[in-house]
Parts: sequence; C-alpha cells; structure tokens
Amino acid sequence: MINSPNAGAGGWRALTPDITPLLDIIFIVLVFLLLTANMPLQSLEVDLPKSDSEALSVVQEEKTMTISLLAGSPAWALQGEQYDDWAAFKPVLEQNLEALKKTELMLASDATVTVDNMMKLLAFLQEHNIQATQILMEEE
Repeated sequence: MINSPNAGAGGWRALTPDITPLLDIIFIVLVFLLLTANMPLQSLEVDLPKSDSEALSVVQEEKTMTISLLAGSPAWALQGEQYDDWAAFKPVLEQNLEALKKTELMLASDATVTVDNMMKLLAFLQEHNIQATQILMEEE
C-alpha cells in the first residue's frame, strides 16, 4: 500500500481537487445567462405594400402634409419649416395633431438619415394613432 507523506489525521484532503474556481466560473456563466436571456425586443409594426403598382401613387399637394427627415442639422421639417432637434420638433407635431390626422401624411427622408430619427417619428405617429402615412421614394 502506498502512503502519502500527509497520511496522518486529515491527510486525505490533500489528494482531493479544489473545485472552488470551477464553481466560481459556473456561477458567473449562470448569472450572465440569466441577465441576458430576458432582454425584451422592441419592435414597431409597419404595413408595407404588397406590389410596386400599389405602392406608387401621385402626390396631391392640397390634401397632404409633408414631414421631412434631413441629414445633418436641421434634422426635421414640417411643411418646409425646419427644426434642429427632436425636442423642438415634437411640440410642433403635437400642436398639429388634428391636421395630421385629417390629411394624408407624407414622409420624405434623405437617404443618409439615421434609423433612430425615423423610429422616433414612426413611434410618435403610432402613439397618436395616425395610420395613413406614406413614405416618399425616388423612382429608379
């Protein structure tokens, strides 16, 4: 029989592996998974046209209001009147809510506008139940 040098009282504990670092890693991974697993995804529903012919229509100026999203500063415009930021533009939209609901709303966006600006505007329109919105696009 092979005896270890610490084979006296309690010497058998020196031969067992220390699993404390392993348990630390397991708990860190477990906490990471619990914190990242329940992240809610935010989405915004947008109804897109089913065909190209349905999407294209002639703009009638007398029945429409146009909101423009511009690249750079100023970033917003309503009927050609420009605003520097969302904090200045949102009260103007709130003042014109009745007109926005009664007319056909057109969104004109520069190609380099960030998605964040478009999402702010679409979320505002959805929050105030403005459904009839068209997005202007250039013909190819």
